[in-house]
Amino acid sequence: MTYDVQRAQEHFQAKVDFTTGTHEVLGMIDQGRNDMVIVDVRLPSDYRGGHIPGAINLPKGRWQNALGLSKDKLHILYCYSQTCHLAAEAAVELLRQGYWVQEMEGGYATWTAAGYRVEQEASRGAPAGV
Repeated sequence: MTYDVQRAQEHFQAKVDFTTGTHEVLGMIDQGRNDMVIVDVRLPSDYRGGHIPGAINLPKGRWQNALGLSKDKLHILYCYSQTCHLAAEAAVELLRQGYWVQEMEGGYATWTAAGYRVEQEASRGAPAGV
C-alpha cells in the first residue's frame, strides 16, 4: 500500500480550515469573541428547547435570506448530530452568498453530551412559528 502524504496533508488542512469542534467553540464563547456568529440550523422548536449560548436560529428554508449574518465574521454552523448534513447543506448555500463558514463537528448532540451549557429562550433568532 502506498500512502499519499500530500493528499493526507491536503485533507487534514481542509478539515482544520473548514471544521471546528465543540471544545474550540466553547473556548471562543468563553473568550467573548465578537468576530463570529454561531448558527443553529435545526428546526425552531428544537432551537427553543435548547441551543448553544448566543446562537441564532437559521433553519432550512431561511438560508437564502440569511438575517443575522455578517460577511466580515466567521459563521460556526451546527445541526443535530455527527450524521446530520443540514450544517453542510447550509454551508454550501451561505458560501454561495459570500459568507465565511465552518461546520462544528458533532452538532448539538456532541455539545450536550460534553455537558456544555445551553440556553433555552425564544427571544434569539427566528420568531416562534417561523
